[in-house]
Amino acid sequence: MATTIAPVATIALPNPSRILRASWCPDKDLVVILSRLAHQEKLSLWKMSGSKKWEIDLPGNTEHKVEQIVDIAWSPDVQSIAVVSNPGLITIHSIQNGTIERAIPIPGRRFRVTGVWWFREEKKNTGNGLPEVFKRGENITGSAHAILRNLPLLDPIQDESKPLTSNDLFAFHGARNRAPQAPKVPPILTSWPSLPTDLVAASIAFNKPDAQQAFPEAEDEADDTNVNSVLAVADDLGNVHLFLEGSYPLGHVRIGTDAAPRSFYKLREYLFAHPGPSADLASAAVPLLPLVLKLPYLTGRHFRDVARVSSASRELVWYTMRVVKEMRRAWFGSDTNVGARDLGSKWVRALEQRQRNEFGNDEPYAVLDLTCLLTTGRTSEALLDYLGSGEHMSERSMQKWETTVVDALTRLRDLSEKRVAPGCQRLRLLLQEVQGWAALPQYAACNFNTAEVEACLDMTARAIVLSAWLAASARKELIRFKEFMKWLRYEIARANAADHQQPRPQHDILEVNDYLTSGLIVSQIDKWFMGPAPRFTPESLGVPQNTNISVALRKARAALNRWDQTVHDNAKHRELAHIERNIDALLEKLAAGCQKIFNDASGAAARSAVLVAGSLAPATTAGTEQDGQGEEAPQPPAGSAALIRERAVPSASEADNFLQYLAIRPPHDNDGGRSYLCVARLKQGLGVLDTVPTVEVAALECCVASPGSEDGAAVPFTLLDVDFFDDELLVIVYRPKDQEGATSVATVGYANLIYHPIPSQAYVTGTTRETLMGDVLAQLAGGQLRPAPIPIVQSRALKGCTQGTAALAVNGRAGRRVSCVLDATGMSVEVLDMEGEDEELELDEEEALAEEGGASEGSG
Repeated sequence: MATTIAPVATIALPNPSRILRASWCPDKDLVVILSRLAHQEKLSLWKMSGSKKWEIDLPGNTEHKVEQIVDIAWSPDVQSIAVVSNPGLITIHSIQNGTIERAIPIPGRRFRVTGVWWFREEKKNTGNGLPEVFKRGENITGSAHAILRNLPLLDPIQDESKPLTSNDLFAFHGARNRAPQAPKVPPILTSWPSLPTDLVAASIAFNKPDAQQAFPEAEDEADDTNVNSVLAVADDLGNVHLFLEGSYPLGHVRIGTDAAPRSFYKLREYLFAHPGPSADLASAAVPLLPLVLKLPYLTGRHFRDVARVSSASRELVWYTMRVVKEMRRAWFGSDTNVGARDLGSKWVRALEQRQRNEFGNDEPYAVLDLTCLLTTGRTSEALLDYLGSGEHMSERSMQKWETTVVDALTRLRDLSEKRVAPGCQRLRLLLQEVQGWAALPQYAACNFNTAEVEACLDMTARAIVLSAWLAASARKELIRFKEFMKWLRYEIARANAADHQQPRPQHDILEVNDYLTSGLIVSQIDKWFMGPAPRFTPESLGVPQNTNISVALRKARAALNRWDQTVHDNAKHRELAHIERNIDALLEKLAAGCQKIFNDASGAAARSAVLVAGSLAPATTAGTEQDGQGEEAPQPPAGSAALIRERAVPSASEADNFLQYLAIRPPHDNDGGRSYLCVARLKQGLGVLDTVPTVEVAALECCVASPGSEDGAAVPFTLLDVDFFDDELLVIVYRPKDQEGATSVATVGYANLIYHPIPSQAYVTGTTRETLMGDVLAQLAGGQLRPAPIPIVQSRALKGCTQGTAALAVNGRAGRRVSCVLDATGMSVEVLDMEGEDEELELDEEEALAEEGGASEGSG
């Protein structure tokens, strides 16, 4: 038989491996292969030519545990792979190198995941074809995102996960030469519902060079293939967990009790599921008619608006938290850097140690000696000796002290007023929009709690005030520290100068005294990183409340009328030392409050689910009573397990319907009995929910015509695996029963088969595929249904798979048309081009042309 099935490569695998039905990349010649070595799951991507592109171990970090990879799904833009594993974990991997872009643990550990699907949004073609000149993307004019779009981007945070370069390794950076560790994301942020990272939407600039567009001229051509796509993950308890764009959790919907869907299909806001018992995923006790759920919340833009606000809020909270952590490291120090706060206290302790050890002071008090020197110009013997020593008072030591403290205080000032405060202001904009949504009926399903939103708004206001307060305090302490250093240099110069060459003082004695009392040993800045979360009110800071605009205007006019006089009617000093200022703890509390708000809102889509058709009760299996007659359905023969493959084909004429094809290999005896492949066709969809289902079946006997037989004798074969290739062809892997080792792959046409309708009055909601198989086998045995040999279009013998089972994966998309077969050992994969040009076929064509040429010459 002439064939265009051409072998491409045979991949020899180092470990026993397995392939999945979704292993082939939809639009690239790549295939995913799973393996396991020493209790470690491995995920690898191979080119169809046989070379490995990458291989990674799962989970890839120590935060999650992976026992077994269950299934994979490709993102709509085919740039990512969603991998689901047990216990419940979703990891999204880059197709480029396999790195984990994000890991999503599924809440709860009592279930096992069973499958995953990734559906792209059905784009609607609207308009008259003219460009939308006034289109503003997803942003509504006046919304928080529209305002953020017009604000300058916040400065990026240094990428702490970037590998060290040669300059970093060989420059004189001291202890900083060690590789920096990536910041660990707090648990409150890992459980925060968010879309894939979009820093620009949160008004934050990118830091990584590779984050820029590869082609600047294509900046306006954003790829929206993944927008509003839905990732569905099923478990064995009857739940289907939904994730917007493979990241933002939409909650879970119920499809039954202890059930797992065998097939899942999405049509706009409708979900079609065929659940079966989760205890036996190979069981055929699956209803023919789907369970249909409607998620009305997916029809509007509200769910995506909430998701975008949640994602931007998370990025801003994480941004401000990291900036505050960086401020803390600059002030208190870290494992690799010395903190500015400890330098002054170390200097004082060294002075007191010298007073105690060398001058016999049992209770030294260095600050008293320093204050006496500042106010009277007289110094103690110990202090004079200390100022003249070169160990602590050399110019190099002084320069290092001054540089460290000045840099730290400058960094505190700049980060608080240029990053923390603007970040909290942007977060407040987003929360104010949520506060408005809480009053609208369109967002009632989000369960926004007005009190919780207002509490978060109050915390953002406190964070903004504390940021400005910290900037002012750092600025004031910086001035005092510089005056202190001027005074120290003056005293050192005075102690070493001759009597007739005394230096002139240039310091402010009051500023130096303030630094000695509240800066040298204990600083007010410490309060921004220590203590409980602040709960102060504006009244405690002296801000008057319940003052309307008219009163404020009258006070302003009065002040302007008496501009040459001091106008402080109610002004008095207010003590603020007791007020808590820990901005680090405040941001953690703010993060917890915002996470709760958005976590409650994320499940709105699942909470809006409505059961349109079907039942959550288990399907009726073969052997149960029907119509009260007590008659049992025919039992399929015992033997090998049933093999069922499915394909949904959208209807070209009816937008609400689709055709569902089932390729069923019923259980059969392995002792030489006849085996069949049944192809069933059912019309499913919204337009046929209220009608009697139509079930059509074509029965094919697993046999093929003998190549050398003239009387058309058929050779029976064992069907090892089968899958749908496209809308017209099936791909099967079979082995003749009397020819051990001769395994072949073939294509079978199913679109033009003669389908026989099965009496539909018996097929109601509870009818299962198991019952259908029993009826078809009964009709075949009784002669009411005559099988036909499998119409093989073309076939190709495989080099391997000589015994045992075989696993098949196909990709029938235009331009790809490939398949691969894994043998029973899991050590060899044969890759085939289903529409290739076989070398043997080319030789046969050349020989035929040569014979035709010779015949024409002879006749001439």
